[in-house]
Amino acid sequence: MIKVGIVGGTGYTGVELLRLLAGHPGAEVVAVTSRKEAGMKVAEMFPSLRGRVDVAFSTPDETPLEQCDVVFFATPHGVAMAQARELLAAGVKVIDLAADFRLKDPAVFQQWYAMEHSCTDLLAEAVYGLPEVNRDAIRAARLVGMAGCYPTSVQLGLLPLLEGGKQLIDTQTLIADCKSGVSGAGRKAEVGALLAEAGDNFKAYAVKGHRHSPEIEQGLSAIHGGPVKLTFVPHLTPMIRGIHSTIYARIKPEALDTDFQSLFEQRYAGEHFVDVLPAGSHPETRSVRGSNTVRIAVHRPGNGDLLIILVVEDNLVKGASGQAVQTMNLMFGQPENAGLDIVPLLP
Repeated sequence: MIKVGIVGGTGYTGVELLRLLAGHPGAEVVAVTSRKEAGMKVAEMFPSLRGRVDVAFSTPDETPLEQCDVVFFATPHGVAMAQARELLAAGVKVIDLAADFRLKDPAVFQQWYAMEHSCTDLLAEAVYGLPEVNRDAIRAARLVGMAGCYPTSVQLGLLPLLEGGKQLIDTQTLIADCKSGVSGAGRKAEVGALLAEAGDNFKAYAVKGHRHSPEIEQGLSAIHGGPVKLTFVPHLTPMIRGIHSTIYARIKPEALDTDFQSLFEQRYAGEHFVDVLPAGSHPETRSVRGSNTVRIAVHRPGNGDLLIILVVEDNLVKGASGQAVQTMNLMFGQPENAGLDIVPLLP
């Protein structure tokens, strides 16, 4: 049984980890930290976990995290890098759901997250947590920086077109038009997340530049083996969960005869959590709600030179905590789908 610790268990990704791990046959949550809620039973804060999770919150200083096999950081940026070195030295594997170990260049991290990286020596060994791309590296890793929610959808949407240096699309003019539910902003008091502000409304934000942009370009460039440029525009939608990414790619003249539907179907044929829909489909966010599944549809209007890829995921599951559990399974030799074969919720 994998002994699991969770640092920062009161946010949406924290409670989602608790929900998923409560049904995991090979893992047990033995510690959940929160300075503010120390002493409170987890199930008292989250009644949905009554009868499923019996631990209480404890302060990080008083929690023997070094006795865990793995520690998840479901915390704000900057927390994991302050504690990772000590845990790794104790033989504990670390999975960070924030951005501390996503970006390989510490200068880029400082630019986008307005803080200096405190353990740049660990960046070289940190594995990027996108299993469909880095499965083998994750299996051997002791430190993983999980992919962000938007970056997961965009990279999986473009992976079959770029992998192995494929020359199918123009890699310098890619566009990702992405929409997310309000839970993507985290569990905090914020005017923009109020029902009267976010409900019955739709808006773009961070058009000048979003901190996920360098992560997406870093990941796509690594997949392709060369520089990739992408325009990324996020939007806030009046729903709680879900991401819908519409990705536009211009097909190169020499690739116009490619069967892109077959390309996607063949690439993801062995992927448990990626579902390529039949040609002409339009995936909906509600079709993945509460699950670790990504659904993808490939369109080519008028059989022309523009490819449109539609991708949906639950931002809290495949976009965060579910993918983190998927990563834990790989790191500990568990079945990759352990605790994650969840049928989406409908309605």
